[in-house]
Amino acid sequence: MSSYSGPRLRSAVFLVAGVLAVPALASCSGDSGGTHAGRVVAPDVHQAARDRVAEGGTLHWAVDRLPSTLNTFQADADTTTARVASATLPSMFHLDRQGRPARSAAYLRDAKVETTEPRQVVVYHLDPKAAWNNGRDIGADDFAAQWQALRGSDSKYWTARNAGYDRIAKVERGANAQEVRVTFAKPYADWRALFSPLYPKEVMGSAETFNDAARTGLAVSAGPFRVGKEDRGSGDLTLERDTRWWGDRAKLDGLVLRAVPAGKRVKAMLDGRVDLAPVEQDEAARVARAGKGDGGPLAPQSGPNAAGAVAADVYSRAFAKGSPEQVNRLDRQNRADLAEARAVEEAQQRSLGRYRLRKSLEPAYTQLALNGESGPLSDERVRRAVARALDRKSLAQLVLKPLGLPADPVGSHLALAGQDAYADSSGALGKQDAVEAQALLSDAGYKPAQVSGEAAKKDEAAQGKAGADADGKAGTGARTDGKAPRTDAKAPEDEARSEKSGADAGKARTAGKKAGTEKKAGAGKKAKDAAAPLAPAPVPPQSVLLHQAYAMAARPAKAAGAAGAYAPKGTPAPPRAEEKVEAAPKAGPAGVPAVLGKDGKPLTLRFVVPAGAGSAQLREVGEKIAGMVEKIGIRTQVQKVSDASYFKDHIATGDYDMALWSWPGTAFPATDARPVYGKPVPAADGSLNVDQNYTRVGTDRIDQLLDQAAGTLDAKEAGQLVKKADARIWAAAGSIPLYQRPELVAARSDLLNAGAFGFATPDWENIGFAAKGAKGAKGTKAPVGKPVRNTTAPVGE
Repeated sequence: MSSYSGPRLRSAVFLVAGVLAVPALASCSGDSGGTHAGRVVAPDVHQAARDRVAEGGTLHWAVDRLPSTLNTFQADADTTTARVASATLPSMFHLDRQGRPARSAAYLRDAKVETTEPRQVVVYHLDPKAAWNNGRDIGADDFAAQWQALRGSDSKYWTARNAGYDRIAKVERGANAQEVRVTFAKPYADWRALFSPLYPKEVMGSAETFNDAARTGLAVSAGPFRVGKEDRGSGDLTLERDTRWWGDRAKLDGLVLRAVPAGKRVKAMLDGRVDLAPVEQDEAARVARAGKGDGGPLAPQSGPNAAGAVAADVYSRAFAKGSPEQVNRLDRQNRADLAEARAVEEAQQRSLGRYRLRKSLEPAYTQLALNGESGPLSDERVRRAVARALDRKSLAQLVLKPLGLPADPVGSHLALAGQDAYADSSGALGKQDAVEAQALLSDAGYKPAQVSGEAAKKDEAAQGKAGADADGKAGTGARTDGKAPRTDAKAPEDEARSEKSGADAGKARTAGKKAGTEKKAGAGKKAKDAAAPLAPAPVPPQSVLLHQAYAMAARPAKAAGAAGAYAPKGTPAPPRAEEKVEAAPKAGPAGVPAVLGKDGKPLTLRFVVPAGAGSAQLREVGEKIAGMVEKIGIRTQVQKVSDASYFKDHIATGDYDMALWSWPGTAFPATDARPVYGKPVPAADGSLNVDQNYTRVGTDRIDQLLDQAAGTLDAKEAGQLVKKADARIWAAAGSIPLYQRPELVAARSDLLNAGAFGFATPDWENIGFAAKGAKGAKGTKAPVGKPVRNTTAPVGE
């Protein structure tokens, strides 16, 4: 799952850490935030033993786009880059189904921390059979070359991250060719994150091959597959079975990664072009119905020809005022069109019956980001008020319940359910409470008031223009959901809000009064109960990049756009779509919460969302959030921008107030969270270096706790430090985790050991098609804790 991103540029305002007074911050999980460990969903694959998998065949796997580089350590690497590396290169450790690092037995006999004094020394014992496909043994020279390239001391290497490698003092051969000794200059708890993947010294040995040659090919590799032909015209990258692989022989002859845009994958399945494809929820519904319900309770939706049927009916009725002969002729034509449309749809559904829907939870979570750089959200009280207005449970249910997946809000920024580091620390912020949210806004100086003067005129003009744009475009676009076109002027979401406004009137007025009258009493109680302020810690000099999310990184010129809710994948941006701004409905005359304001200006936040077809559900979540904050008196302006510009032009540059995107999960939170949640620091040119902290919200204490965790070799102690850091991140209210993303994959019914993998690394050798006469369970889920891959638990604690 992983989406990649990297450090980024500047912001105009330095965020001073200050003191943080939050009750019971060090032990806030459980009492007010939810359960200690959320519900775990197993990977969903058609699991089968090797002897049930046929020899040969080619698997066509849909991807968003072909990778722009095959070097995972470059800034524009993406998830497809990582997939190629996983199938073709060594990794000392990979992730198991619970998102834990597990030893890769084909490459590594064992690895352990041999000593910690005077320095930490890790010793790797490689498998004697491990060799590159050019015949050379994998050894210390490869480890040393990778360390030298990634340590950050040679600017000739265009690296996107150096986390962990910058802590190494030396790499040397041990007692024999299979022993590698790595000595650290500073203790490093996440040492298992290193040398995964491991590139040959032929790639890492020079800046030229690192920067250029490894972008388009891997002449030397060591895995079940090797990189074969790439056809940019057809959008295919072929991985061929590597006959020099010493492990179990890959069942497939080849694996083709085929670029198929999201939203076009059902058509690709109907055309027989893909065997395995991640799909959006509407596509998943069609696959589930075609597979006779296999895949769970997805709500039925209209097929692709339903819109045509409605259009034919509308066409018939439009001419119904003609002569009886004309009416009869149009009616016969309409019936024929409907029959043809049904026949086409039924044929397509029969064809889709060859596929099954696999579903799990993707190792990534969607968050609401609040930009604390400037404006109202630079005030922590406003950020906390927005967070306290959110019903995170209902947002999780909106996305996950229709899929039959656990609809649990994510309780941690640093781990996901099932991981050892997971604990619900949301209690550091508090539960949803509109009264408390309004009290926070009142304390920040925002009062219910009529906005007058120039501010009111500008606000009216902005909303009028947005509404005109929305209404003007609403009638021109054809609907794709199979419903008849609307003839009223209200958008569905506006209509829903109008229906709710009367019911919410009494609650809103009561909440507003209560917030005002109880402000002093509430503030006094908070002061009495609050924990002692914490002294800021010095900002450490270390700057590390996110291990699993780095595509925005080294050079801004290479940054690129994102797909849907994800952080950018570094690919060239398509032409920019027209941006569109819509204002949330204005406060009505009666029964609608009054818009708050200060100094004659309304409290309005700009909510930036991606406009692409694949982001429809994200926009629906954004609409729900806008309605929730409106109930506490905050107005939102929803700005829809192209997917290509969403991340690079808005999120990375800080051009937003509120936004939604996803961060990938990680097995190494102390390392990977540092650039995402670390406090921005001034750069030499006077700008602000935010790394990947696109909310611009951070504190010295968060940095201190994460740095301590990264340098603590006692796993239990490091875990406690991570949980304390997470509580501080919650309290700062820059990022509000909402839900774990669903993973929906359409797979041929006879495809084995592939599907929705979750955290798990694919078992490349055993993926293939069912042998003739082989019987296997339909869509069985691999039980958690019993991986198919030959792995072992982490060693050398």
